[in-house]
Amino acid sequence: MDKMWAGRFSKALDKQADDFNSSIHFDSRMYKQDIAGSIAHCAMLGETGIITKEESSAIIDSLSEILEDIESGKLEIDMQAEDIHMFVEAELTKRIGDTGKKLHTARSRNDQVALDIRLYLRDEITQIKELIKKLIGSIVLQAEKNKSVIMPGYTHLQRAQPITFGHHLLAYAFMLCRDLDRLSDAAARMNYSPLGSCALAGTTYPTNRAMTAEKLGFDGVCENSIDGVSDRDFCIEIMSALSVTMMHLSRFSEEIILWSSWEFKFIELDDAYTTGSSIMPQKKNPDMAELVRGKTGRVYGDLFTLLTVLKGIPLAYNKDMQEDKEAIFDAVDTVKHCLEVFAPMIETMKAIPENMYKAAGKGFINATDLADYLVGKGLPFRSAYKIVGSIVARCIKDDAVLDELPLEVYKEYDSRFESDLYDSIKLEACVNRRISEGGTGLESVEKQIAIVKEKIK
Repeated sequence: MDKMWAGRFSKALDKQADDFNSSIHFDSRMYKQDIAGSIAHCAMLGETGIITKEESSAIIDSLSEILEDIESGKLEIDMQAEDIHMFVEAELTKRIGDTGKKLHTARSRNDQVALDIRLYLRDEITQIKELIKKLIGSIVLQAEKNKSVIMPGYTHLQRAQPITFGHHLLAYAFMLCRDLDRLSDAAARMNYSPLGSCALAGTTYPTNRAMTAEKLGFDGVCENSIDGVSDRDFCIEIMSALSVTMMHLSRFSEEIILWSSWEFKFIELDDAYTTGSSIMPQKKNPDMAELVRGKTGRVYGDLFTLLTVLKGIPLAYNKDMQEDKEAIFDAVDTVKHCLEVFAPMIETMKAIPENMYKAAGKGFINATDLADYLVGKGLPFRSAYKIVGSIVARCIKDDAVLDELPLEVYKEYDSRFESDLYDSIKLEACVNRRISEGGTGLESVEKQIAIVKEKIK
């Protein structure tokens, strides 16, 4: 296939250099967006009189046929082409002759590829947001089932205070809601058309950039033509948002891995989302969660790849920028695959409430409530804190727990202790008294569930 840029060169490109230069093997996935952009561009060329309306119609009809043939399998994308833009244009010219060569009037591959990647990412963000919403829905389902199931809450991976499993799960729902916001914000900033920027300086033709922007669903046009072709901020911003999403999935995965271990045994994952061992018949491994945790580093790497590529590039377009696509495509694919398996893994997960409650009964996680009891009797919190700390130290020494310590022992530390302290430090009471907004009390958890449901409507 002749190169579209032939004419200046007297010698063919070296075969290895040609393969090295080619991007068709990864940018071919943008064929829909490339053809959609070309149809909008061609419609504008016809409306403005840059080409005739008859020529415009012929080109648009042929582009539509090419799209239909690719999707039906009638037309295979030629992997010997330099890129998807050249393949479509060559196929167009093959079908309708010299009229097809007029498509590229008032356009460069620089603004064409900048357009395609924006259109592609806009579609992908929509899909990713739906997958995140599905995962949030699975979390809410589990939170509703377990809104009264008591478990130990942790800080420093040490048992800290009693909470409910539903409350804990909802923390991830709110993280993912912020991920939705980040992706929406990034998509809004990206939604400006670079088409018409041409190579970097614009064009001498009387184009109508607003028309093509409107046809393609953009909110406006990139207002500087150099920035239009050289900007990849939107890729970085989306990859950054995806990296945060993966960080959240990785943290969740880590807890799932811990919870499903025999040391915790707070949950059991469905067989469909675990694997066994080739040598140890008793094993049930949380491989899906482990893979998500591992793939997080891959998405981080994609982000740093593009940051590194762009950090030293002078304006405007440089071939280095071809490296944006493999990185962003990989990040998008990885996040989608992780989300696709994560939602059903959470939805089918089974809590083991008795194990959670048993764990919550150890580790003195009701100590803060005991201090609050003394505060209610008029003691300053810091004084109450010190007294309870001393009582805990004694319990550790005597292998006792706060719930079972005799009242006379409590009175050795402070005369304000009465028999009602035992009701105050029951796990159920510790949880239900957490009435502050966002806390672990039942009413608060139910309110959080309602908030999340509203966010993902």
